[in-house]
Amino acid sequence: MAVRRSSRTEQQLRSRCPIAGALDLVGDRWTLLVMRDLLFYDKRRFAEFLGSPEGIASNILSDRLERLERCGLVERRQYHERPPREEYHATARGRDLAPTLRELIRWGQRHVPGTAKEPPAGVTPAARRFMKARLH
Repeated sequence: MAVRRSSRTEQQLRSRCPIAGALDLVGDRWTLLVMRDLLFYDKRRFAEFLGSPEGIASNILSDRLERLERCGLVERRQYHERPPREEYHATARGRDLAPTLRELIRWGQRHVPGTAKEPPAGVTPAARRFMKARLH
């Protein structure tokens, strides 16, 4: 993660540009796909994320989930005590990425040949409606 922490726990930004700051948090190859799975496919458990078609490696997934938790975009909750098992949930801050993801979907549909024009199977009905909704 490119964001550096100061001794006072405040973030040291590489620039004051909001795009650069956002990319420091979510601008790698996998992070937005993990958020997509949380927000649009209702995936919560580690194995569910591993089942995504992009084929994220388990060590990278573990790193991204930890980063998302540190950044306050995801929270981890225990759902089974023995053996301990956890699942992940988007925080309000993480859910605020949904409109950005929707616009990336639309941009990809318009400008990246071969991408799906309709939401695939597995997208929750609420996410399907959200993706198709127009911005004000």
